[in-house]
Amino acid sequence: MPDDPLGETAISGGCLCGAVRYAARGKPLNSRVCHCSQCQKATGAAFNARILYSREQVNFQGAYATAHSSDDLLRGFCPDCGTSLFTHRLSTNWIGVTAGSLDDAGRFKPEAHTWIVEKQPWLVITDGLPQFERMPPA
Repeated sequence: MPDDPLGETAISGGCLCGAVRYAARGKPLNSRVCHCSQCQKATGAAFNARILYSREQVNFQGAYATAHSSDDLLRGFCPDCGTSLFTHRLSTNWIGVTAGSLDDAGRFKPEAHTWIVEKQPWLVITDGLPQFERMPPA
């Protein structure tokens, strides 16, 4: 990722009530904003901003709960306060931590917008980042 503000430094985050904490170290695969309807439902917002890491790069403290939003996608959240913390695609080894749960959410710099086909019509994207109807080509 060129000009990656996260670089090789660690990030940390957690839920609203503090019961679940996490830290991730190393360079993430990417940082994207997903506009799919599943992410909208899961986050209660117009999109899910997330940073994708290898599962081995992320360490959790505290007990989190999970729920499937599809057969392959597991979503993690705090069972006490409900904060959305991560997504984990079971067919891969990748985990996407939610940008809103970062201790310093201002460090999140998205690279692209995905699932624009399901974007809320009132949301106008003017940041000049690449936009993909669904997912970018592999």
